[in-house]
Amino acid sequence: MTRHRAYLLITVFALLLVLFPFLFWYMTWFGRKLTDAQISEYLADSGKPRHAQHALVQIGERLARHGPGVGRWYPQVVHLAASPLIELRQTSAWIMGQDHTYAPFHEALLRLTADPQPMVRRNAALALSNFGDPAARPQLLAMLRPYTIVSPVAGVVQYRLKLGEYVNPGTLVAHVGGVEVRSPLPGEVRDLSRRDGALAGAGDPLVEVSADKEHVWEALRALLIVGTKEDLEDIQRYARGVPGMPEKVQEQALLTVQEIKARQGR
Repeated sequence: MTRHRAYLLITVFALLLVLFPFLFWYMTWFGRKLTDAQISEYLADSGKPRHAQHALVQIGERLARHGPGVGRWYPQVVHLAASPLIELRQTSAWIMGQDHTYAPFHEALLRLTADPQPMVRRNAALALSNFGDPAARPQLLAMLRPYTIVSPVAGVVQYRLKLGEYVNPGTLVAHVGGVEVRSPLPGEVRDLSRRDGALAGAGDPLVEVSADKEHVWEALRALLIVGTKEDLEDIQRYARGVPGMPEKVQEQALLTVQEIKARQGR
C-alpha cells in the first residue's frame, strides 16, 4: 500500500510539473480567446499590464475579422495609447490603424509619431498611413535607413556584441559606465562607433544597426499610400536590390515607385 501511494504521489508530481508550466503559458498567451466581459475587465486592470495588452491583442484580432461591437472599447484603446508602458502604446498604435473612420484614433496616432520610443513611432506611422496622412512619411523613411544607437550617459564603453550580429529590441549592446545600453530596434550591427574601453559622451554614437527587412517591407507598403516624389530616392535603392534583403522587398519597392509616379504625374 505504501509503495502504491509513493508511486501515485510521484505520478501526480510529474503531472504537475507538466501542467503548471502549461497553465502559466495558457493564461499569459495572448492568443487565448477572451469573452466580452473579460476584455472589459482586462482593459481596466491597471495592476496587470499584460492583461491590458492581452485585451488589446484580442480587440485587434476582432477588428481584423470585422467582428461586431468592437467600437465599445475604442475610448479605452485611446486611453492606453498614452500609457507609460511602451508595450501598451505600441500595441494600441497597431490596433488604431485598423479603423481609419474613428477620428480619436487619428489624433492619438499623430501624438505617437513623436513618442520617445522608435518602435512606438514606427507602429504609429504604419497605422497613420491607413488614414492616408502624409504625417507618417518621416518615420516611414526612417524605417528604410540604418539606425544609430547613442550613449545615454558619459563613460567607458564596453561592447557586448560584434559586427554582423543580429539584434532584437531589448538586446544588450553595450555598457557605458554602469549603464546598460539596449537596442530599441531590430537589425544587423553594421558599425561600432567607439573602441572597446574608449570614453563616450552622452549622445555620442555607439552602434549603427541596419534597416530590418520586415520593417523595410512594411514601410514600402505604407509609402505606396502616402509616399511622394521626395521619397523616391530612398525607395529606388531597394527597387534596385539590396544585398541581404528578400525578393519581396525589391518587388514591393518597384510597386511603390510605380504608384507614386502614377499618382504624382511622374
